[in-house]
Amino acid sequence: MSQETSGPPPEHPAPNAFDLLDPVLGHHVVNTLGWHTLRPLQEQAIAPLLAGEDAVLLAPTAGGKTEAAVFPLLSRMNRRGWKGTSVLYVCPLKALLNNLHPRLETYAGWLGRSTGLWHGDITTARRRRLLLQRPDILLTTPESLESMLVSTHVDHHSFFSGLHSVVVDEVHAFAGDDRGWHLLAVLERLARVADRPLQRVGLSATVGNPAELLDWLKGSEQARRPGRVIAPDSGQRSSTAEGARPAGDVELDYVGSVANAALVISALHRGEKRLVFCESRRTVEELGEQLRLRGVTTFLSHASLSVDERRQAESAFADARDCVIVSTSTLELGIDVGDLDRVIQLDSPRTVAAFLQRLGRTGRRPGTSRNCLFLALDDDGLLASAALLLQWSRHWVEPVVPPPEPRHLVAQQLLALCLQEHQVGENLWQEWWGRLGPFGPGAEPVVRHLVEQGYLDQDSGLLFIGPEAEQRYGHRHFMNLMAVFTAPPEFTVLNGRTEIGRTDPDLLTEKIEGPRRLLLAGRSWQVTHIDFRRQRCFVSPVDEGGRARWAGFGSERVLSFELARAARNVLLGEDPPVRLTGRAAARLAEAREAHLEAVHPGGTVVTRRPDGDIHWWTWAGHRANATLAATLAPVVSPQRSHAHRIRLRDDVTVQEWSHAVAQAREGLTLPEIDWRAVRGLKFAEALPARLAEATLAARTVDERGAGLTLGEPVRFVMLRPGE
Repeated sequence: MSQETSGPPPEHPAPNAFDLLDPVLGHHVVNTLGWHTLRPLQEQAIAPLLAGEDAVLLAPTAGGKTEAAVFPLLSRMNRRGWKGTSVLYVCPLKALLNNLHPRLETYAGWLGRSTGLWHGDITTARRRRLLLQRPDILLTTPESLESMLVSTHVDHHSFFSGLHSVVVDEVHAFAGDDRGWHLLAVLERLARVADRPLQRVGLSATVGNPAELLDWLKGSEQARRPGRVIAPDSGQRSSTAEGARPAGDVELDYVGSVANAALVISALHRGEKRLVFCESRRTVEELGEQLRLRGVTTFLSHASLSVDERRQAESAFADARDCVIVSTSTLELGIDVGDLDRVIQLDSPRTVAAFLQRLGRTGRRPGTSRNCLFLALDDDGLLASAALLLQWSRHWVEPVVPPPEPRHLVAQQLLALCLQEHQVGENLWQEWWGRLGPFGPGAEPVVRHLVEQGYLDQDSGLLFIGPEAEQRYGHRHFMNLMAVFTAPPEFTVLNGRTEIGRTDPDLLTEKIEGPRRLLLAGRSWQVTHIDFRRQRCFVSPVDEGGRARWAGFGSERVLSFELARAARNVLLGEDPPVRLTGRAAARLAEAREAHLEAVHPGGTVVTRRPDGDIHWWTWAGHRANATLAATLAPVVSPQRSHAHRIRLRDDVTVQEWSHAVAQAREGLTLPEIDWRAVRGLKFAEALPARLAEATLAARTVDERGAGLTLGEPVRFVMLRPGE
């Protein structure tokens, strides 16, 4: 057993750190784990967590955050004589829960305490055992927690009556999207069931605004409960921090295609265990196939693969050598990767925070360093990678910002609460969430709409599930109401009785010539039969020719203002302070030449081509450009905005442009929302149309970036033919 890494902990303990822990736990830490000191984070977390304070614990990957939270909570559990399920350990991924469970089971067992695992892959028989013998620590996901609250098979008032503390692992992964709002709302309901405020402990390795994250995690208790950020030697800096480049052996290369990437990966670092991150499931499949064609032992992991296929990749972390694991972000978070040698990144991850997580997969053995090789597949990928690495070198990490105005989740939570309690007083529903942001008094219009449209029935001062909710969500015991995100339909792919994964139905229905072939789990398959009624597809293996594709809502990359401006800095001649291969340096030089007239250090540029095309090169990111395009609508072409530029009307004059900009500086306009985007918002149908559109509009705007861009000087350039 190691402290997430083989090396010994740092040698600077607090004199009485072990004395604060339960004596039996302290004995095992020293004699079973062989730790004679604790890490600074672990030492500093003991006193506040024992006192019941809320906290966010920050440390780099493999920094001992799990132990920093669990050791004092186990000690507090024994000291106060907690009974039944008193601690929840919440993770964003089932794979992370599976990975953590044996470790937490060992720690709890030292004190005669028990742990349990509850998520979508746990069998009914195991769940029944947990209900009969409640574990002291329950490891679960927010969705599984809510399923327990609404299930007719779980007496949630009894099961959660002894709950005192909640640990939220990878808290930044929750807080940045709607799963975070869902988690907070479920925790508020649990606190009311337990009839006490719940201590909340968040664990994170990469966050730029930890104090705000702590306030968010506290929920409705934000002003009433003590809390602190604990971050010794975390390496976290503000976006303005200066200094030496962060630690890490990073190289940027340009390869031009997935096939060339496979050629480089198969030739380099033979004998090592390599983890390759891709930005789409399709790229994972294509690279996996190419690597296998070159004789490389390859494992794949992404959300559309079967559980068995994904578990092979996870077990490869522990058992295999001389192999490549190809993954989307599913293996980015805290799964123990053991003796991984190298991380390779195809194109650029979406955020600096994601890159830090991936970089932290390496360098865990003594004598090794954190490393990452970037392989750019095209010019856009090269520029995005260089920009991200430039921001990383400046110690900049994205702040975690919860999505604004989650009204669709207010609707979902109101329905879930009525399922949980069967009926709720029409004037008492607010008490379940206190004054938690959007779930407070501002939710009144949503409640009225749910009643008017029949999602909720109202009688004698009580609210309960109505016929419209039964019809839309009642299938399979309201399972669809428990999932926060809309997932496009997928067909299950089977070879005999063995499930391989799931594929996009368009691949099964589009018109083709010749046999229909799929690429899944890094192998090609020929379709032998399609069961459209049961959404199943039967296949047999073939040598090659398969294709992979998946559709999805919200899957497009959204570039921030800061990363877009870093891309402009790269084009103006600033290289990220990492190793650039000759290919990457040459291709960057070509990109700089191609964008010579589109970038200027003193402001933005408007270019007019001889054919009439006019573009405003803002380098402001997707959201700021969407805001600017809506605000400057009279002079903007109706085409969709890009992260780096906005297409203007071909006939716009300088005078019209100047007038539109002057008006825009007086007030910005929210972007107009396409009805197809509203369809991708889960539970949007349970909202008034205007509120659903307003929710998406609030999430598309970047007022700060748009305002900064409007305030900059503009340079007008007439391009010559051929430019």
